[in-house]
Amino acid sequence: MSTSRAPIPITPAGGGKSAAFEYLTTKKDELAGWARKFSIFPYPFVTACCAMEFMSVSSTPYDTDRFGAALPRFSPRQSDLLMVVGTVTHKQAPVLLKVYEQMCEPKWVMAFGVCATSGGFYQNYAAVPGIDRIIPVDVYIPGCPPRPETVIDGIMQLQDRIAREKHPILTKDF
Repeated sequence: MSTSRAPIPITPAGGGKSAAFEYLTTKKDELAGWARKFSIFPYPFVTACCAMEFMSVSSTPYDTDRFGAALPRFSPRQSDLLMVVGTVTHKQAPVLLKVYEQMCEPKWVMAFGVCATSGGFYQNYAAVPGIDRIIPVDVYIPGCPPRPETVIDGIMQLQDRIAREKHPILTKDF
């Protein structure tokens, strides 16, 4: 005894798009995320002693080039990662905000060291107690000064975050 059932009509999710297109969109998003995560152009906003550790991260033993973050850009319009390295004073805060606003989207911020993260041991009227009071921060790197291994770990965490993000330049037409 065979019972034949009528096939269940499958309507594509998303209002008229086919399921194959949804799959391709996901794959395109993953491809764009992979490309962006290995093409980070940092802008170093260096103000204090953590600069020595910042320089050591680019040296041969740590080699940030393998993460696609080796070439620092010294123009905010050419960079997508703002690395705030060291103490930021209230007098420097408007400059930091202006640099952040001049960066193109997508942009990310890394607070490098305890002074950029929380003001450090400069608990006085001149130092900003953490740059997150001025601009949004994506990755915090602790330490005074932070070890290069910690910075590499922060870059890897940022790469994971970039790869998981949605990329608004990818639309249904592409």
